[in-house]
Amino acid sequence: MGWLFYTDRRVKTYADEKAEITRLCTFQSDTRKTVPLKACKVGSTWYAAARVSSLDGSPVEDATYVTDDDGSITFGAVFLTRYDEGCWGYKDMEESAGPVESRAPLGLLNLLSELKDPGSYAHAWRQRCRDWAAIPDYDEGDRIKLAASVTLTDGSTCQIVTATHYRRGRQKRRCYRIEETGGLVRLSKASLAGSELLGSAKGAASPVLAEFYEGRGS
Repeated sequence: MGWLFYTDRRVKTYADEKAEITRLCTFQSDTRKTVPLKACKVGSTWYAAARVSSLDGSPVEDATYVTDDDGSITFGAVFLTRYDEGCWGYKDMEESAGPVESRAPLGLLNLLSELKDPGSYAHAWRQRCRDWAAIPDYDEGDRIKLAASVTLTDGSTCQIVTATHYRRGRQKRRCYRIEETGGLVRLSKASLAGSELLGSAKGAASPVLAEFYEGRGS
């Protein structure tokens, strides 16, 4: 399915978007009904968990999903969204259609029904979401070793950095201090995949915490 834009501009805010995603995940046929269990926005993409159940209470049979104990199935939906000259639009797809965007939170993934095929597009999508969620969110002052050296715009590389920040106006922006040069660099979350915590700012601030973190690493 392609993009659909609302030219009446009725969708303007986050609340408007969430209400429309909820509406799109709510429908009923002669035999089944679908209701959203959870919807959340990451960047410009909405992720939703939608439960399908039979009106007569019989188990829902599906080629992709294992039927839950209550007879229903719950699938993941992805909605790409954007504004074009003030008009909100979306492109939706089901998780088994192989969506590229894969940053659904773990809380949403935990609502989804089990999959019958471990080699399916949906299984791969869920794993990418879990891999993204597993990337550490480091604290100020943490010393980090990246899984691989990052090449900077000047051609130099860095691999060991310390989490810090800089200010732009009233906002604090996360950046990282390069150990070799002392310079600052912005790193995407993806570049932190597989990274290793060499030293915790929390541990350094307290001997007790330092001992605790050392014990966790052993």
